[in-house]
Amino acid sequence: MWRRLSRMFRSFVGFFISAGENPELILEQNLRDMNDQVPRMNDSIAMVKANVTLLEKEEARYKDELNTITSKVKAAIQGGRDDLAASFAIQLEQARGALARNQGQLTTARAGFDKAMAVKKAFMLEKERKTQEALNAIRDYRRAQWQKKVADSMEQFDVAGISQTHDEMVSKIEEMTAVNEARMDMALGNVDQQKMKIEEDAEKMRADELVKQFKAEMGLISPAPAAAPAQKTIGGAEAQKTV
Repeated sequence: MWRRLSRMFRSFVGFFISAGENPELILEQNLRDMNDQVPRMNDSIAMVKANVTLLEKEEARYKDELNTITSKVKAAIQGGRDDLAASFAIQLEQARGALARNQGQLTTARAGFDKAMAVKKAFMLEKERKTQEALNAIRDYRRAQWQKKVADSMEQFDVAGISQTHDEMVSKIEEMTAVNEARMDMALGNVDQQKMKIEEDAEKMRADELVKQFKAEMGLISPAPAAAPAQKTIGGAEAQKTV
């Protein structure tokens, strides 16, 4: 009896788990999880970069301090104050040690930052690959679900007559869509080409006129003569006929 109950319980659990494991939902959740990791990774890299920046500022400060103390040692020696020079020399050695430690930490921090950027690059490439795989799998899953529905419908109903009208309507819609798209492309193409041609000709005429004006100003060509007033030939012709 216990074995039968245990087997029944396991079968119920297995049924609910299989029913709850929707591949599309799981893949979409995986995509969200990967996208959520990017801001956290950026925050971590920003902290590493901030550490590098602080160490670089400390290095610059130590170098300035070394220059200052070195100048003090030289000035004390030149002034005959060996006691002050010795004191400054000790400070100089301490500053050099601090600079060396700082540079070691800076080298380690820079290496850590480079490694973090390499890890991020590898993660982003892997994320992109998995994203594409997931999207393709989701499309395949949806297609399979649709095919399953179609298969179930075809198994339950007689679709001989429906298939004929379905194909006819789909073909008609595709034909209408193709014709309208072709008409739209031709109309848009004609409008755009005419507009571009007009603008291009107008721009060329304007440019040619500007060049002529420059040549006339430079004395390379004579200015265009003003248009002579039109002669009244009608009256003259009538007068000749009268004579």
